[in-house]
Amino acid sequence: MTVTLPADILPSDGRFGCGPSRIFPQHIQAINDSGLMGTSHRQAPVKNLVASVRAGIRELYALPDGWEVVLGNGGATAFWAIATTSLVQQQACHGVFGEFGSKFAAETQAAPHLDPSIIVEAPAGHVALLSGHEKSDSPAGLHADFVAPDVFAHPHHETSTGALSPIRRIGNNEQLLLVDATSIAGGINVDVTLCDAYYFAPQKCFASDGGLWIALLSPAAQKRAHELHAASDRWMPQFLDLSLAINNSVKDQTLNTPALATLIMLDQQIQWMLAEGGLEAMEKRSRAASQVLYNWAENSEDLITPFVQKEEWRSPVVVTLDFNDSLSAGHIARILRDNGVVDVEPYRSLGRNQLRIATFPSTSVADVEALVACITYIIEGM
Repeated sequence: MTVTLPADILPSDGRFGCGPSRIFPQHIQAINDSGLMGTSHRQAPVKNLVASVRAGIRELYALPDGWEVVLGNGGATAFWAIATTSLVQQQACHGVFGEFGSKFAAETQAAPHLDPSIIVEAPAGHVALLSGHEKSDSPAGLHADFVAPDVFAHPHHETSTGALSPIRRIGNNEQLLLVDATSIAGGINVDVTLCDAYYFAPQKCFASDGGLWIALLSPAAQKRAHELHAASDRWMPQFLDLSLAINNSVKDQTLNTPALATLIMLDQQIQWMLAEGGLEAMEKRSRAASQVLYNWAENSEDLITPFVQKEEWRSPVVVTLDFNDSLSAGHIARILRDNGVVDVEPYRSLGRNQLRIATFPSTSVADVEALVACITYIIEGM
């Protein structure tokens, strides 16, 4: 039986997906208005666009001298492979507490030129905190005299669970810290100088499309990339050579042809963020929207509970809510989808009776309040 939700309680925009996320209509219109589609990415108009993106991100994150905004094709998934090739010298140590952290760890673990990775795990909904003192129990044959990792890596935020990790400077001056920020970058105010690579894709808080990665790189990370490029014994395909991406980015271009529509929408979103007050304002917007859901769950008389139990680990941009066994989150999601409210299903591999709702900066508090009204209407009907 089809359930029709009253039109007056529906959100103005029914997209609540955790990526690709909702995009402002005017930013889509900007693609047509730009006159750039179908033009060369090596010519001045597109290079000026890349320069605007790089300058805007530098301003958003108040990057100090020596840091670079580097970009390339392939999304964060490609950057895991690039980091495995171009930033990990001998061994990586990973903090894993969800799907995306585990995928990067799998890349370095399988790399034939590296020692087995050190993996510190925490269950979904929690956070795995690295100390910076992790060492191998038994060094592998490739580098038998080597016991300490040269790279530490963890997600800033797990898209699959909505768990938020703190960023802390760990390790020594010879060890790099790489932070995957794909679904939180742009939605939280952060000091990226506490790490060496803060990388993300633009289809979440930055309200663009996928297929691009952006990395904010410290001087130490750039130095490592160039050193490994020069190493005669390391096979390094051009697409996975971070030093080539750096060299191209400082010329305001990418190694190979980028999706111009993605760059145009990304630039539009960056300019909007800056005009609205920067990262501090974006975090305030996202926290106001996500708090509507957390408060609603906590006042639901145990019908709904936040999946991430510790408040300091709760994401401001991805809210995961567990439902009591008396309610079917899947049934609720299907009714919502039938009424144009989409992409609130849980992450597929978690298999929980749960909804996962994005509250990225482009999502208004009013739309989240309307979503709550819709779910409440469905629950009362059940």
